[in-house]
Amino acid sequence: MSHDLRLDALLSIPVLSAPLVSPDGSWVAWSWSRLGPAEDVFAVPTDGSEPPIRLTKTSGGDTLVMSWTPDGKALIVSEDSNGDERVRLFRVRLDAPKILEPLTEPEPKHFLWGGRLHPDGRWLFYDANFDMETGEEIEATCLYRHDLETGERVALVRPERDAGHSELNRQGTHLLYTRRDRHPAGSQVWLVDVEGLEDREILNFGDRVKATASWLRDGRRAIVVAEAGSHRRLGIWSLDDDSVRWLIDDPERDVGYAFVPPNNGPAVVVGAEQARVRASLLDADSGTETPPPDAPGSLIPISPTRNGRWICLRYDAQHPTDLVQLDPEGAATSLTGFWERTPVRLQDLVPAEDFRWQSVDSMEVQGWLYRTPDEKLGTVVLIHGGPTSHAEDKFNAEIQYLASRGFDVLTPNYRGSTGFGLAFQESIKQDGWGGREQEDIRCGIEALIEAGIAESGRVGVTGTSYGGYSAWWAITHFEPEIVAAAAPICGMTDLVVDYYSTRPDLRPYSEEMMGGSPEDVPDRYRERSPIESVHNIKGKLLIVQGLKDPNVTQDNVTTVTKALQRENIPYELLTFDDEGHGIARPKNLQILYPRLADFFQGAFDAST
Repeated sequence: MSHDLRLDALLSIPVLSAPLVSPDGSWVAWSWSRLGPAEDVFAVPTDGSEPPIRLTKTSGGDTLVMSWTPDGKALIVSEDSNGDERVRLFRVRLDAPKILEPLTEPEPKHFLWGGRLHPDGRWLFYDANFDMETGEEIEATCLYRHDLETGERVALVRPERDAGHSELNRQGTHLLYTRRDRHPAGSQVWLVDVEGLEDREILNFGDRVKATASWLRDGRRAIVVAEAGSHRRLGIWSLDDDSVRWLIDDPERDVGYAFVPPNNGPAVVVGAEQARVRASLLDADSGTETPPPDAPGSLIPISPTRNGRWICLRYDAQHPTDLVQLDPEGAATSLTGFWERTPVRLQDLVPAEDFRWQSVDSMEVQGWLYRTPDEKLGTVVLIHGGPTSHAEDKFNAEIQYLASRGFDVLTPNYRGSTGFGLAFQESIKQDGWGGREQEDIRCGIEALIEAGIAESGRVGVTGTSYGGYSAWWAITHFEPEIVAAAAPICGMTDLVVDYYSTRPDLRPYSEEMMGGSPEDVPDRYRERSPIESVHNIKGKLLIVQGLKDPNVTQDNVTTVTKALQRENIPYELLTFDDEGHGIARPKNLQILYPRLADFFQGAFDAST
């Protein structure tokens, strides 16, 4: 199979995200990318009686599932413009696919999240960072009630800094939401009624402690997940007496999040253990936990079915993410039938191997190693973004393509990654960005070389967002014997420029990670900016950027290319005018992936 044909085959595998089951449990909807120019919404009956139907067909923007309407007959979806993340909300009905009914204004000048319809069908609730009176974008995120008949918008909540993640209960009486007014590192849970008459804080475990809550079906109780020192605990909060009954409080557990299926059944608790998903089913009344049916790969239950089965997400490196119906014996039946859409076979895909090493302070670090089945040209380190995220044993077309081109690939889970407990995740804050998490990556490369897996001078790094920042850090701080080439994608270069040019709602995250704003800790922002060290670059450099990126804006590229030119540092530049934060469109990946492979091969050959 030629490289070009293999890439076509890999990109024919759709990428599934945001699955959501209807209130009555009869349908499940999700977004699929790579079946067209952008992401679109599909739905299928949970009993598998019909094939999936395509509900949207867009030409430029990504369309994502926000929520089901209370009657289960339609979906609220969002659509942006070529990755600019400024979304408009629509309603699309199951019986009228591809007809999008606009609910909010076109080409908004603000950022909007969520979208839930009231049971009476008149009010739409969402979070947005704009001022209702002036129509201008502001830094604070507000919670709005939008009357779809009159167009009137009422700001139910207008905090000092930020509010979000609002959730309406099934009865349509109250909304839960989080606020971060007290400290960027913490979040408190608040409750407001739909009339906006009573807005109060209900859960506060400390200014720097994060807490979230999600409604149970009765609309009087909610599942709470809150940080508790070295771990997260889970409990049930009651509106009747404002009490919390803790059900899981185990320092050995890595609880991530929890939710109640919309069509009843036990709550689903999703956590991780050594970067692998570990889910359980929890009876919210008794506190009894049971494991889901056993099945290979990572498995996330979503909702029970009427015939005693479960709708689940299932995936690993050789099984692209799919929606399956799982029986009590663990037998899985695909609901999407995506294997019918691609010529790729399971045996064509490279498995993930668990690879571990020690960092500079003897902390153990884990990653996933993918070995090329062909003659090896070198090693590519693909660094995940976030940093509050983690690399999984999961299908990735970029990894599989690089392996097919002759590269081993390592995806490191440096400190700050999720999947290894709260203490490991929080440890990145001890130094701030550009600290020992970058040494974790360097030590991983050295471990590969010492093990004879990688060859000195034939290692490159790439990644998107914080992975792009880490690629910038590596090429400006590590010797060519460790990193011979870097291809940062949408990565921060000047942390001060990035702070002031990014989306306003993202600034608190930078403050949380860096210990303050650029005004609070100017030296740290300057010292941890790769632009300050571009004079150290000795390896090859390819810069990749989406020109509509509102997160890590092209100001980062403009600033650093001027610095590179001043220092006479050669570089290559690849931009996409129809991409936002990350390169995602199939036609652009057809350009990017071969360019990355050719770039690394050329850099390694020049290095040796």
